[in-house]
Parts: sequence; structure tokens; C-alpha cells
Amino acid sequence: MQARPPTMNDVAATASVGLKTVSRFVNGATNIDPVLAARIALAIEALDYRHNLAAASIRPGRSSKLIGLVISDLANPYYSSLARSIERVCSEHGYLLMSMSCDEDTERHQLLIDRLIAQRVDGLIVVPPRDDPNAWADGARWRIPLVVVDRPVTAPGIHTILADNAGGTEAATAELVRQGAARVAFIGDSLKLYTMRERLAGYRRIIEHDDLRLSARLTFTGAHTADQASDIVLSLLEKNLADAIFAANNRSTIGALRAFARAGHRLPLIGFDDFEAAPLLNPAVSVVAQDVAEMGRVAAETVLAAAQGLAPLVETHVLPTRLVLRGSEAKEISGTEWLE
Repeated sequence: MQARPPTMNDVAATASVGLKTVSRFVNGATNIDPVLAARIALAIEALDYRHNLAAASIRPGRSSKLIGLVISDLANPYYSSLARSIERVCSEHGYLLMSMSCDEDTERHQLLIDRLIAQRVDGLIVVPPRDDPNAWADGARWRIPLVVVDRPVTAPGIHTILADNAGGTEAATAELVRQGAARVAFIGDSLKLYTMRERLAGYRRIIEHDDLRLSARLTFTGAHTADQASDIVLSLLEKNLADAIFAANNRSTIGALRAFARAGHRLPLIGFDDFEAAPLLNPAVSVVAQDVAEMGRVAAETVLAAAQGLAPLVETHVLPTRLVLRGSEAKEISGTEWLE
């Protein structure tokens, strides 16, 4: 059974002051005795109390009908697709979704979590921040129904929705090798990201075979932007160091395509994560496709069930990925030109 969150009464008792004094303090009053204010501040910190900004407008036993979503970057097509799917399910159940982006800023992430809790959301769906994915989760776990997506946390008792990052990358790398590549370059973001570590693990399962030992030197994990990925791939093209490219996220895929256009020639390519233009390019881009809509649906239905007291046993869902071959993984494609 989850412990109840601390209340204003608890703060008053711990600080040995009246409830009205605590209420004035948390609502921003400045004419409070400094000694009492200091005791209240210490009590709030010790109890990990969060003032409920919406409590006055919601009667006891009533739901706010709000679900909070904290993601990395709403401009990223992956996260915007995830948010759309979650919002659709919430709307079908009469809930409003409040979406916020932390931009991988740990302090901002914690601020957004605290603010959503203060707004009395009925549940949280969270993509943990890259640099410190675990610190916030222990405190949030007992206060509100919580589901994490895309990246796991170590705190117990939290529903987790993930994709099979390693398996998808393994299948993609194996396909590039089957097409004849002996030097497959891995282009991705920081290994602080769980998804990148998993995708690199899948890549290594294939390239660590003796026949592919040259690929071991072609791992690049500093491409946070499409421009950074483009510079890496352009260098590989100029020096003829790689036979194929595995782009470990959609920004790296876009960067690789830009490099091909600048160089005027291409390498076989498979990217992780589908995007709307992928089938329209020439050649159409092969990808490891996650079912982002399904991930959002499962996350939303799980948090809504928990908010209504109907949640199943806490578990981790690992959703399968799918290798979608459209032609860009092949060595030769007739009639293809890469133009600036």
C-alpha cells in the first residue's frame, strides 16, 4: 500500500505552528515571523511536502481529470507522435493532457514534475532526463500514479514502457551486412541515453564477429543534432572509411541524408525511428520502426487505470520493433541521384 502524501496539517504539526500560519506561508505571505517561517521551511523540506495549487478548486473525492506528460523535446517527431497518441487516449476517457518539454535539463525536469503534482494531475507519464534519470522517481512514486516511457528508472514500483532497441538495431545491422557491408558505421547520440546504450549493444552483437572487426572503430556517439551527424557522415564519405551507415535515431538519419546530398553519393543506410518523409525520398529510407502510437496507448491506459485504482501489477512492457526495408539499405539503386 502506498504511503499518503504529506499534508499541510503534517507541516503544521512538525513545525509546531498553526495551520493558518502554514497556509499563509505556502501561499506567499511575507509578514510571517522569520523564526516561524524558518521552522515551516524546514518542515516542508523534511516531509517533502508539495503545495497543491488546485486543491481549493476540487472538492474531496473529485478527480482533476488531468494527466501530466513530461518529455524531452516536443519538436522531435518521435516525442510529438508519442504525445499525440497519449492525448488521444486521454481524450477518449474524458481527461485533458498537459504536455511539457524539459529539453534534457535535469533541473527543469524536476521543476515540471513538481509543478504538475502541485496542479493535482491524476497521473504522470514521464520520459526520464538523460543526465539523471533516477533521482526524481523515488519521491514521485508514492505521491501519484506514474508511468515512464522510452527510458527506464531504477526506482521500484513504477510501470515502464520500452521498445526493443537492441533487437531492432541487431536486425538492421545484420541486414546491412547481408547486403555486403564489412564496415558498418554507428552514428548516434550520447551513451548517457538508455536507448543509445541498448542500440549500441544490438549493433555490437553483429559487428563483433571476426569478419567485421573493422566496424569496431566506426562507433560515433556524439551526434546530438542532425548537423553533427551530417559532419560525421561527410567525413566518413570523404575518407572512404565506411561501407554502410546505421543511424541510431531520426536526427542522425536526417544528418546522414544531408551528408549524402553534399557529397553527391550515398552509402547503404538504415535508420532507427520512422519519419513521414522516409517513404517519399529517392531511395526511400529503410528504418527500424517503433510503434510509437502503441507505446503512447499502453502508457496512457496504464496511468489512467492506476489513477482509477484499477492498475494491474507493476511491470515493464517491451514492445517489438519492425525492420522496414525500402531500398536505402542496398548498395546499388538505379536512377538515384543525390543533389545539394
